[in-house]
Amino acid sequence: MGERADKLKQVRLQTPVSDEDIAALEIGSVVFLDGVIYTARERVYEKILNDGETPPVDFANLSNVNFHCAPAAACNDDGSYNVGAVTATASFRFAKYLKRWFAETGARVIIGKGGMSQKHYDELFVPAGAVYLTTVGYGTGALLGRGIKHVRAVNWLDELGIAQAMWILELENFGPLLVESDIHGNSLFERNNAEINERVESLYEGLKPPALRRFGETRDKTEELI
Repeated sequence: MGERADKLKQVRLQTPVSDEDIAALEIGSVVFLDGVIYTARERVYEKILNDGETPPVDFANLSNVNFHCAPAAACNDDGSYNVGAVTATASFRFAKYLKRWFAETGARVIIGKGGMSQKHYDELFVPAGAVYLTTVGYGTGALLGRGIKHVRAVNWLDELGIAQAMWILELENFGPLLVESDIHGNSLFERNNAEINERVESLYEGLKPPALRRFGETRDKTEELI
C-alpha cells in the first residue's frame, strides 16, 4: 500500500481551476486545493434552479468548484463561523440538477463522495467539461477541516440549516481529494470495478457448491433476482 501511494501523482490547484488544469487531471491523481469554493446541494439547487431565487453570489467571479457536503460549523463570539470538519455526501442524488447547474453557474469541478454513474459522466459532465473529485474514505472530516482557513460567508443558514446552507469557504492545501472522473468521462471507480469483476469468476473455479446456503442464494449471475 505504501509503495503504491508513493507512485500516486499529486497536484495542487488554485481556484477557480483553469481550463488547462482541468484538462490535465488524470483519474487516480491526488488533488489539493487553494482558493475559494462553495457548498451547494439539493435545497440550494431547488431555490436557484426551480424557485427562481436570485443567487447570493456571482458564481462566474467566485469559483467553479461546488462541494457536496455537510460542514461541522460553530459560531464564534463575534458572529463569524468556524468549520472544523466537513463530511462529503453522495453526489449521485443530485444528478437531476447538474445539467442546469453547470450551464447556469459555470461549475467545472464537483467534489463529493462515491462518484457518479458512467451515464452521468457521459451525459452531464463531459458536455460541460467538468470533472469529479471524491474524498478519500471515511473519517477524514477533521483532516479536510484543516484546509478550511476562513468562512467568507454563509447564505440561507436560518432557512436551510447547516448542511443545506450555501457556505463560501477559503481553502489552503485542502485535501487529499482523488480524481474520480476526467473531462473525457473516464472513471476511476468504473475502471477498477471492471477489472475486479473480470476476475471474480476465477475465484470460484474448482470449488464445489456449498453444502448449505440461504434460500435463493446463487453464484450464477443469470439466476440473480437483483
